[in-house]
Amino acid sequence: MRLIFGLAIYRLLLPLLFVAAFPGWLVKMLRRGGLGTRLGERAAIYAGALKNEPRGAVHLHAVSVGEAMLALKLIHEWRNSAPDLRFVLATGTATGHAVATSAELPGVRVTYAPLDFPGMVRRYLRHFEPSQIVLIEGEAWPNLLLACRRRKIPVSLVNARLSPRSTGRYLRFAAWVRPVFGLLDAIAIQNPGDAAIWQQLGIAADKIHTTGSLKIDPSSGQPPTRRPEFQALLASLTGPGAARPIILAASTHAGEEVWIASAIRDAVPDAVILIAPRHAERRAQVKAELERSGFQVVLRSTLPEAHERPARVSSAITAPSPAICLVIDTTGELRDWTAHADVVIIGKSFLATGGQNPCEAILAAKPVVCGPHMENFEPLASNLLAAHATFPANDPASLGIAIRRALDPHAALAATSRATALLTQHCGATRRIVALLTRS
Repeated sequence: MRLIFGLAIYRLLLPLLFVAAFPGWLVKMLRRGGLGTRLGERAAIYAGALKNEPRGAVHLHAVSVGEAMLALKLIHEWRNSAPDLRFVLATGTATGHAVATSAELPGVRVTYAPLDFPGMVRRYLRHFEPSQIVLIEGEAWPNLLLACRRRKIPVSLVNARLSPRSTGRYLRFAAWVRPVFGLLDAIAIQNPGDAAIWQQLGIAADKIHTTGSLKIDPSSGQPPTRRPEFQALLASLTGPGAARPIILAASTHAGEEVWIASAIRDAVPDAVILIAPRHAERRAQVKAELERSGFQVVLRSTLPEAHERPARVSSAITAPSPAICLVIDTTGELRDWTAHADVVIIGKSFLATGGQNPCEAILAAKPVVCGPHMENFEPLASNLLAAHATFPANDPASLGIAIRRALDPHAALAATSRATALLTQHCGATRRIVALLTRS
């Protein structure tokens, strides 16, 4: 009864929320180039012929860039045991769609996940007839779950995580969310300590499986790799024969770029600064703010591609400068840029809350500097801090100290070794998740 009443309220409010959010969502799509990418699929309107669609495939729902990359990692592992299995990767954002499309995996149809209106969900399910649906990390939409239950399509939630904020919110409305989460057929959690909370949220104990973190698992997928073309770009910025430290600020949010870059410049004046904004469409704003602060800024998107001669890169800058800042405003490259850095600073951990993923830097054996706000990566963030496996900072002065400590070879080696050891606890998580989904 509570499910029926809750769905009635949800379906009443959903159109109002959509109308309120639509203008902002449309602006984001315009900025991120999403309007030319079959955006009608968000409304379950499909242009291709039905006979060409992979009906009966496994569907993975991944909202943003991070989730899309996890879905691709899961597909790679799954194909080791089922090479002929077909997949549909459904994303919720234009940047996530771009990452999934650029991977160009054969046998993977990239689409947009439908909005959670009953009619759109029904059209989506009729069009594709999924054999099962796998939700990456979250986004358990009520109408989708109910429609899948009626069609006997199993739905699993993998790499499930609960931040302190979301835990409090869910528990406050536990009576209403229990019927929705109860529609899930299986859930793969990262930490055994979360099992009790998920049971409070309506998931039966026999449906909860501790697999470790898909995101953290060091045994699956390729670690960050140094690319010759990236090295050529960096050489053009530093000048011939220069050996300047390279410091990367990864997935920064508004306001952090100048704040972090200025702290780097004060602490290590000869550093080459790499800034990777979380949202590439902010490139013009980021460039303007950095230039006003005295940095010589180059946008990665204006530099030659891999097949072009490295010598052409030098035309993008005037001369080697003690305040060079390369803004990485391209999609899907951050992972490998991490391999070229001497220190990685985690964005969204200083002037915002939640933090971004430190695992790629750890997998690349790079020392990690974090701000005080890493809530989205608990308990890993606290475990890293307690093990002295990261270099913490709170303000520009302490950030400068942390950077200089991280550049010390002995301190860096000790911290990266401890960080890698913590990640090994999640080794094999991807294989365990595939085994769970294969049984489901």
